[in-house]
Amino acid sequence: MVDTTATNGHDALDEKLGRLTRKPGVKASIVLDRASGAVLKTSGDVSALRTAKSRDAATAASFSNEAPLAEASEAKGIEDFAAMIWTFVHSSGQLVQEADTDDELRLLRLRTKKQEIVIVPDTKYLLTVVHDTPPA
Repeated sequence: MVDTTATNGHDALDEKLGRLTRKPGVKASIVLDRASGAVLKTSGDVSALRTAKSRDAATAASFSNEAPLAEASEAKGIEDFAAMIWTFVHSSGQLVQEADTDDELRLLRLRTKKQEIVIVPDTKYLLTVVHDTPPA
């Protein structure tokens, strides 16, 4: 007998992620482990997932021809972004629970002047998409 639970869960994740990333204006996506916040998967222009601090460090490293340092800075920036997303979801979930213990967090949208971050919390994953802010 073959256990297809993991495969079916992975297929469902890929289907959700595919649906989100096909939307117009999507720059990048990141999938985090819901429990730990670990980065499981990224796609698209990962520079959209980095923090401003990591972009500055990567730019400085590229001017000094330190490619490994630039790559390490990019990875660190993605990890920092993931940590901020995980903290945001955790805090938002606490707010929902404090407001109504019978309710649950289903979707978060954070819109800035330059972009929008959409987070879909799943039982096992946090699906996050960064896309351009549509004109008002």
